[in-house]
Amino acid sequence: MFKTKTDGGNNNVCGKNVYLLRKAKTPKMSQRALADKLQLYGMDVDKNAVQRIECGKRFVTDIELLVLAQALSVSVDELLQ
Repeated sequence: MFKTKTDGGNNNVCGKNVYLLRKAKTPKMSQRALADKLQLYGMDVDKNAVQRIECGKRFVTDIELLVLAQALSVSVDELLQ
């Protein structure tokens, strides 16, 4: 599989925003809570996968991007800004 690294070696462009949006929730949402919510939307991830997304070590597919946006109650555009 061909890997393209952008943004200083990150494997995704949404990770930082996932982190910021998760922390902005009231009350703050833990990585485990986000993983649980993502599983309810059909994305099979655990806390460690959320951590890898946030730090840019994991690729995020377009389908996963949609699910992340739903789980965080934001638009895909907000995740990609």
